Amino acid sequence: MVVTHVDGGEVEVERLFIGAGCNRVVNNVSWGPSALVAFGAQNAVAIFCPESAQILITLPGHKAVVNCTHWLPSSKDAHRVQHAVKHYLLSGSADGVIMLWEFHTIKRKWRHALQLPGMHKKGVTCLTGLMLSENLGIFASTSSDSTIILWEIVIPIDINDECKVSCLESLPVGLKPVVALSLAELPGEKENLVLATGGLDNKIHLYCGVIKGKFVHACELKTHTDWIRSLDFSLPVCLDGGQNGIFLVSSSQDKTIRIWKLALRSSSTYPDVPYRKEDIGLTSFIEGPLFVAGHMSYQVSLESLLVGHEDWVYSVKWHPPLFTHSNEVEFHQPLSLLSASMDKTMMIWRPEKTTGIWVNMVTVGELSHSALGFYGGHWAPDGASILAHGYGGSFHFWKNVGLDSENWKPCKVPSGHFAPVCDVAWSRSGDYILSVSHDQTARIFSPWRDEVCPATRAPWHEIARPQVHGHDINCVAMIKGIGNYKFVSGAEEKVVRVFEAPLSFLKTLSHAVLQKSGFDDLHDVQILGANMSALGLSQKPIYVHAASEVSHRVKDEVLDSLEIIPDAMPVVLNQPPVEDQLAWHTLWPESHKLYGHGNELFSLCCDHEGRLVASSCKAQSVAVAEIWLWEVGSWKVVGRLQSHSLTVTKLEFSHDDNFLLAVSRDRQFSVFAIKKYGDEVSHQLITKQEAHKRIIWTCSWNPFCHQFATGSRDKTIKIWAVDRSTSSVKQISSFPSFKDSVTALSWLGLDRSSNTGILAVGMDSGLIELWTVSGGINLSSPFIASVSFRFDPYLSHVSTVHRLAWSSDNAGDWKTVKLASCGGDNCVRVFEVRVS
Repeated sequence: MVVTHVDGGEVEVERLFIGAGCNRVVNNVSWGPSALVAFGAQNAVAIFCPESAQILITLPGHKAVVNCTHWLPSSKDAHRVQHAVKHYLLSGSADGVIMLWEFHTIKRKWRHALQLPGMHKKGVTCLTGLMLSENLGIFASTSSDSTIILWEIVIPIDINDECKVSCLESLPVGLKPVVALSLAELPGEKENLVLATGGLDNKIHLYCGVIKGKFVHACELKTHTDWIRSLDFSLPVCLDGGQNGIFLVSSSQDKTIRIWKLALRSSSTYPDVPYRKEDIGLTSFIEGPLFVAGHMSYQVSLESLLVGHEDWVYSVKWHPPLFTHSNEVEFHQPLSLLSASMDKTMMIWRPEKTTGIWVNMVTVGELSHSALGFYGGHWAPDGASILAHGYGGSFHFWKNVGLDSENWKPCKVPSGHFAPVCDVAWSRSGDYILSVSHDQTARIFSPWRDEVCPATRAPWHEIARPQVHGHDINCVAMIKGIGNYKFVSGAEEKVVRVFEAPLSFLKTLSHAVLQKSGFDDLHDVQILGANMSALGLSQKPIYVHAASEVSHRVKDEVLDSLEIIPDAMPVVLNQPPVEDQLAWHTLWPESHKLYGHGNELFSLCCDHEGRLVASSCKAQSVAVAEIWLWEVGSWKVVGRLQSHSLTVTKLEFSHDDNFLLAVSRDRQFSVFAIKKYGDEVSHQLITKQEAHKRIIWTCSWNPFCHQFATGSRDKTIKIWAVDRSTSSVKQISSFPSFKDSVTALSWLGLDRSSNTGILAVGMDSGLIELWTVSGGINLSSPFIASVSFRFDPYLSHVSTVHRLAWSSDNAGDWKTVKLASCGGDNCVRVFEVRVS
C-alpha cells in the first residue's frame, strides 16, 4: 500500500490484482527455492506465488520482450546457501540485455540490482547458473548472436554491500546458435566445471574449465536428429561399482529424450587420454567418448533413450535434490525426470526398481484435439508440484495429493492475456471486469470470495473466457441497462458482435460473489452456455432444455464435424477454474452481428441507460470515419454521425446521456447532442474543434457536469466545458505538460457540491497518475488541478496504458473505489483507491 497526502487528506492506493499471460518462449519460466515463480510478461518480469495463485509484482526495466529467467540460487544448488537472506534473479530480453534483480526473502522486497554490460548483440535465449559457495557463483548466457558468455557473480557477505558481476570469457559457437545450456561441477575435483550446450546443429557440446580459467571444448555428442531444446545436469550420484558421476539429460525436436552418463575415470588408469573432438556416432557409445578435465578423465555414455512424447520435447528437468529426513545438511539426487512437450503433456520418468529401465510413471496434460502444447515444465523446490507453461500464454499446475500412491490433481494458477490488452470495462454492478486483447480472447476477472471466511479480502481470478475469436479484439463495451449481462466487442473485422451471459456464467458468478439475491431471475435465462465453432468466429447457444440432448449428440455424432468443437460445453463452477475449464466451458453465446462499418472496429461505448451503443472503425476518409449508433435490443441503426476524417479513437457518453463525445486521429474532438423521444433517437453536431497538436488518444466526462478532458500524443491534457445555452464548447484549463504521451483518462466524482473529483491519467510509458480536480462550474470558480498520486513503477504498467476505468462514476460517502487498467504489457491490473 502506498499513501500520498493531498490537501489535508490522503490518497491510498493498493494493488489488488495483476492478470498476465506468459511469453511464448521456451526458457521463460524459473521456479526458485524462495517458492516463487518468475516469468516474462511482454517486457516485464512477473513474479507469482503458486500457493496463492496470484501475481505479486511485475519488475520494470526491460525495453524488449523478456525471453528467459533464472534464479540464483536455483532449486538445484539451494543447499549451498540455505541461510541466504537475499536471492537473485537473472532475466534476459530480446534486445540482448541481461538484468539482475535482488529479492529480500524476509522483507519480501524487490530491487533492481544491476544491468549487465551489453556483451550480446542479439536476443538472449537461455540462462543457466550455479552457486559454488555462499557468496560465489558462475552463470552462462547464450544469444542469437551465436556466442556464449560466462559470468562470475560475487555476493557480498555484508548484507548492505552490492553484488558484483564480471565477464569471464566469451565462447563463439559457429553459425548455428545455441538455445540450451546447463552448468555443473564435475565429480572428483571441485574446481572442474562442465558446460553443456545444444542448439540448431543437433549436437551436444561439452566445455570444461575452472572458475577463473578458460573453458575448452572437450567433446561433442551427435545422436539427436533435430534441434536440441533443453539440457539439465543432475547432482553427483553413486554409479554402479561405486564410481562417482553425474547424469546429463537432453530433449529435442526429434521427440526423444536421452540420458547421458558422465563417469569419473581415475587419471592413473587413463594417464594419456587426449581430448576427443571428432564427431561421435551412436555406434561409439558402447565405450563412449573420453575427455580430460584438470587431472581427471571422464567417460561419456548413453544411459537411456526415452520415447513417449508425440511431438517436440521442449523441456526436461531433473527432480530437485532432497534433504535426508535425519539431517538437513545431507541431500540426495532423486532419479526422476520431468519432461514437457508440444503434444500438450508432461511426463515423469523414473527407472524401474527391478530392471533399472527408465519408464514413464506419470502423465498429465490436456488430452484434447488442440495440437498446441507446452513450452516448458518445472518442478517445485520440494518436487511435490509441477508447473507447465503453454502456447496460449497459460500456466498449468498439478499437485501430488496422494498419500500411499501418486495422485496429481490440477490446481488454480494465475492467468491473463498473452498479447497487448486493448480495452477493459466494469460490469454495471462492479462484480467483475471484462478485458479484450490481441490474443483474440475476452476474459472476465472477479474476486472469488471464501464461504468459510467471507469477510477476508477475496483474491481475484479469471472466472470466464466469454469470447474466443479468430481475430484480434480491439474494443469492448458493457451494456449498462437492467436485465441480463450483455457486452459488445469489436475486432479486426467489420462486425460488432453482441454477447449475452448464459445461465452457467450467472450461476458461477453467484458462487464467486457469494450473493444469491440478485440472481433470482436465473430461471428466466434459457441459454445454458455456448459451443465454439472450429474457426473460432461464431459461438452458438446451447439451450437449457436441449443441453443433455446436445451433449449426447456431440459425443455420439459430431466428433468429426467441422462446425463445432465437442470440448466446448458449458459448466457451472463452484471454485476458481483451471485453464482447461476456462478455454472450453465458459463461453458466452453470440446473439447478434452488427454490420455496416467499412473497416476493422476501433472503439465502442454504451450509454448509461443501456439504450444506445456507439461504434467507430479505422478510417482515412470522412465516409468511413462515421460513428454508428445502435439501439440496444432491436440492434437497429438509429444514427450515422459524420464529423471526422480519420479514425475516431475514443467515444464516451456524458453521464446524463445528453451528449456523445468523440476524439480522433485528426486532432479534433466532436460533441453531439443526443435526444431520445420514446423509441426515436435524434442527434446533432454541436461543435467540432481542433484541440491538440497531435493525435487525441483519449477522453473522459466529469460525472457531475458537462466538463470533459482530452489527452493527446502531444503530452497534454485539456479540460473543456459545454455551454448548453450557446451550444458551444470552451477550454477552461490545461494541465502542465507530461513526460510522455497521454493515452488513457478516466474521471471519478468525489463531491458534487464542490465539483471535486479524481482524474486518472495513463501514459505511453506505462505510468499512471491521479490528479485531484475541482471547480470550474462557472466563471467565478476557477478550475484547479493538482497531482495527488504518482504510481510507483513497480505498481504501474511497463508499456502503453490503453485504458483506465473506475468501478463507479461516483465514490460516494465511503470514497473507496477500484481502478482497472490494461496495457501493451499484456497486463490487466486492479487497484483499490481510498480518499480520506
